[in-house]
This record gives sequence, structure tokens and C-alpha cells, in this order.
Amino acid sequence: MAKLLIVEDDESVRTLAARALERAGHTIDIAADGAQGLSLIQAARGGYDLVVSDIRMPEMDGIEMAIAAAALFPAMKIVLMTGYADQRERAEELNGIILDVVQKPFTLAEIRSRVERALICFA
Repeated sequence: MAKLLIVEDDESVRTLAARALERAGHTIDIAADGAQGLSLIQAARGGYDLVVSDIRMPEMDGIEMAIAAAALFPAMKIVLMTGYADQRERAEELNGIILDVVQKPFTLAEIRSRVERALICFA
């Protein structure tokens, strides 16, 4: 299956998403914030099939991370997650960088479905 990076500062959400996607057969790396996520992306030389990141995080948010990652690896596929309407609006400005925005809270089935759609539709 796919190699995914989950970037989320809330440990319970990060664990939930990682478990759901591991059970779907994917290999998962995790990061607790955007700076750590960007470091993992750089270390992997952009080798993730998909990055799934929260928007609102300390140190470096998901939008800053997505912009930086896309500058380094323009073909990188990124899906953002948020529970905030204003953050969703910020993400809409990233057409061409992000594939989708998942509304939180989400179910296990929903996150699996959205990730599968991103992997298939944008392969």
C-alpha cells in the first residue's frame, strides 16, 4: 500500500488516524507538529505517497508546512484536516498544493475513505 505521514499535535487524533490507516494496510510515520513533519519530509526526500496534516498546530502550522514541502517537492500530495471554519478558508487558498480538507472530528471510515480517494484520484 502507501507510505503516509500523519502530522497532528493532538495525540489522540494522531493515534486514531494512524491506527485507522495502518489497519487499511498503509505504512505510517507520525509527527507532532509542522516543523517535525517538514523534517521527516526532507529526510525522506519527499518519499511519502501522501501527507495528512492538521492545520492548526504550534511552532509551524499545517499550511506553512504544506507550502514549504511543496516548494521542495512540487509533486507531493497533501491532505489537510481542521475543526475550524476559518482555517478551512485559509486552506482554500492552497489550490494546487493540497488535494482535500477533511473536517474534524472524523470517523475512522471517513479518514480511510478520504485518504484512499486522494491516493487513487490523484495518482
